Amino acid sequence: MGKKGDGGGTSAKLVTTMATAGGVFVLRKVLATAWTKITGKEPPTDLAKPEVTLAEVLIWAVATGVIVEAAKFFIVRGTMRKSVADAEAEAS
Repeated sequence: MGKKGDGGGTSAKLVTTMATAGGVFVLRKVLATAWTKITGKEPPTDLAKPEVTLAEVLIWAVATGVIVEAAKFFIVRGTMRKSVADAEAEAS
């Protein structure tokens, strides 16, 4: 638990970290499933395979990068907004 007056900083950071890790894990699984359904191939994560093309790698990198970072943004903002609201309620 955080010290009084720090806005629940330690516990909020822990919740944010856990939510982000869990959310990103699930999202990457969903993206991999979608990639497989759309392309009929596994996502190009093993660059040593000769059948993996540069175009596939670039599309996968951009798609996962943008989607995962956007999800992390919303997860962090959502959990921080909740922790700030909780801290303000405790202070009242």
